[in-house]
Amino acid sequence: MNEQLQQALLIAKTADVYTPESSVVLYSISYQSSDINKRKAMEFLQKNSDKMTLDDTECGKKLMALGLETGNENPDAELLKIWAIASERFIKAAKGNVVAFVDNADKRSTFVTVELPLILQNKNIITINGKNKEQFVKEITIK
Repeated sequence: MNEQLQQALLIAKTADVYTPESSVVLYSISYQSSDINKRKAMEFLQKNSDKMTLDDTECGKKLMALGLETGNENPDAELLKIWAIASERFIKAAKGNVVAFVDNADKRSTFVTVELPLILQNKNIITINGKNKEQFVKEITIK
């Protein structure tokens, strides 16, 4: 692993992922042909300044500053691992209600493999998109 990825791994494991209660916004673009979910999330954030994504935390900002943003169609496996570690910590620390832009999330995506299972385990997260977590899971489309 090169020096930049080692630095990123340390950031993902240790940098602050705190968000205020009911402020978490998620989006899923991994393995998709479009970044529409991210664009929708960004539009939502512009109208809701009290909300934030992982990218808006100290951890996310430091990873982004290293130029480690993942793409959508063919994401880099090493970068996905680093973001997955940060995402795990982000969801474990989350409380309240979550907003998720995850239409047609890929079964390999960080949302499906890391975030969603942790949301279901996190007793401090109450709803996703205003719905009971379990009901949300029944209604989403995963490809």
